[in-house]
Amino acid sequence: MKLKGVKIKLKLNESQKNQIDINISLRRFVKNQLLNMQQTRYRNGGNYTSKFGMIYCLKALKIEFPFLRQAESTCLEYACADLDQSYQRFFKNQNDSPKFESRKRPHNSYKSKCINNNIQVVDNHAIKLPKLGVVKAYGLNRINGRIKSVVVHKEPAGIYTATIQVEHEPVELPKTNKQVGLDLGLADLVIQSDGFKLKNKKFERLLAKKRHVWERKLARRRLQAKKKIEVAQKSGIELEWSSFKNVEKARKMVAKINRKIANQREDYLQKYTTQLVKKFDLIVMEDLKTKNLMKNKRLSRSIADSSWAKIKTMLQYKCDWYGKELILVAPQYTSQNCSSCGKNTGKKPLHIREFTCPHCGVHHDRDINAGINILNKALAQR
Repeated sequence: MKLKGVKIKLKLNESQKNQIDINISLRRFVKNQLLNMQQTRYRNGGNYTSKFGMIYCLKALKIEFPFLRQAESTCLEYACADLDQSYQRFFKNQNDSPKFESRKRPHNSYKSKCINNNIQVVDNHAIKLPKLGVVKAYGLNRINGRIKSVVVHKEPAGIYTATIQVEHEPVELPKTNKQVGLDLGLADLVIQSDGFKLKNKKFERLLAKKRHVWERKLARRRLQAKKKIEVAQKSGIELEWSSFKNVEKARKMVAKINRKIANQREDYLQKYTTQLVKKFDLIVMEDLKTKNLMKNKRLSRSIADSSWAKIKTMLQYKCDWYGKELILVAPQYTSQNCSSCGKNTGKKPLHIREFTCPHCGVHHDRDINAGINILNKALAQR
């Protein structure tokens, strides 16, 4: 059995929205309390408390802070697991030490575990969630299998979504006995060794002008609101940011544009990677270190918009699901070596898209040649 995440959109009433806010805020409170405990133990020479030890401490916290009983119980346990995971990465030097979560920039989601069918689909239009009761939702027809957990997320655009983790048994796709090498680029997003080139639709730049307009409005309205708050404070009046509706409107518009960009990119890549898995039994791509490439100031924006890492992630789980094979190879010399004779033709600037091999005289498209070399590298390793 495999695990699959199905994202659905929730349609909530005000009491359900308030309960989600309570779960999120109390999850943050518990995580900060446990982080403070860990730091205090370290300063006093004590040992690190494991995930199970932190879960055991929840009993004492609920006695000390009775309001914690308002939250869904398993979301507090997952807060312990999240903190433990952060510490484990810190111990392996994979990230900095865990930091306290801020109310100004909260982690607007929480995870609940399915226990005694407390999470179940009522029909195609409603789902039962812990502490929320029956919730209207869209996309429930895609949930097939035993539900394991749910992650409820409050997006910056004011939209509530839930990712349902379900068990499912994927059916292997029929074998085609075909193989392909993939070269990742910027002018064309993906160049296949068989000559096909996937157009790089720059979704971020298509909506950049509209987003820039609303970002300027947001900055201007925040500045005006800040001045009014300062004037009111001098008069002894306390104003909240929530009282400035124009600021909230601009913030939501920026968030909606960002959400649209992400959704367009996600849909485009999902459709393409599914076609690849259906068509080829062996898929080979270069294992690029995107973090290092992002250091190039001239290309960092284009690289970020291309989402190379997302393509790799999608192919990894789809190949695992459907019985296909994905191989990652080192990208060194894939653009320099001739795919016909195998000899190195030297470095070439980015504006040279075609070249003729000086050794064997074969004319190559730079990117297709790289795709063929990537495929040949994997075949040589098998």
